[in-house]
Amino acid sequence: MKGESSGHRLAVKSIQTDCDQDCVLLQVEAIGPGVCHEGYASCFFRTLEGGEWKISEQRTYDPKSVYGGKA
Repeated sequence: MKGESSGHRLAVKSIQTDCDQDCVLLQVEAIGPGVCHEGYASCFFRTLEGGEWKISEQRTYDPKSVYGGKA
């Protein structure tokens, strides 16, 4: 269950699968300042640029204030 520690939740809006039924797509609504345990709105905050992973978003909350020393 997402959000037991932080209170940040994902509300599932739809669940779909592809034609081979080997891939699942969930569309969700994030409830809270972010859903990533590193303090970002999404866990997908890195972008591959020039062969290197770069952080492409700003943090939306301080993970230490939510999770203590775990983050």
